[in-house]
Amino acid sequence: MTQLKPITAAGVGPALQKAERYRLLNDSACAESICLDILAVDEDNQSAIVTLLLAITDQFASESGAGKRRAQELLPRIRDAYKRSYYSGIVLERWAKAQLQRGLPNASSIASDAYHEAMEQYEQAERLRPAGNDEAILRWNTCARMLARHERAAVTNDEYVPALED
Repeated sequence: MTQLKPITAAGVGPALQKAERYRLLNDSACAESICLDILAVDEDNQSAIVTLLLAITDQFASESGAGKRRAQELLPRIRDAYKRSYYSGIVLERWAKAQLQRGLPNASSIASDAYHEAMEQYEQAERLRPAGNDEAILRWNTCARMLARHERAAVTNDEYVPALED
């Protein structure tokens, strides 16, 4: 591989702004690359860790399980216990959504399990949340609604058995 060029410590702030902008422009691969450059200079930069985690989860619909693993490996690097639980829920929720979008066999049951795990993480985050911070409750409610919607649909979709040809 070609040797990567390091950014300067003074360039970390502007680079982080660019990473966030690229995420908003749906160029999560570029945002991920920028975050990796930031973390090479400032390995404990909490904003870069979270942005990297989100950039990786943005790519779940087009990736295999490796993306989920890469995102989960970042969680222990998040120092704040509330944020660690909250972003753990985000990883699981986005993984569930991606499974439904991909529509592979057993997607509904895989998504259901992931939504339930996400809800557990959001409940843990809710117990740790700062006063007035309802993010975890909003996410929990989203998961509950997604479960209600997709568990009804799963009853008919997962029972499909293709006809065998003679």
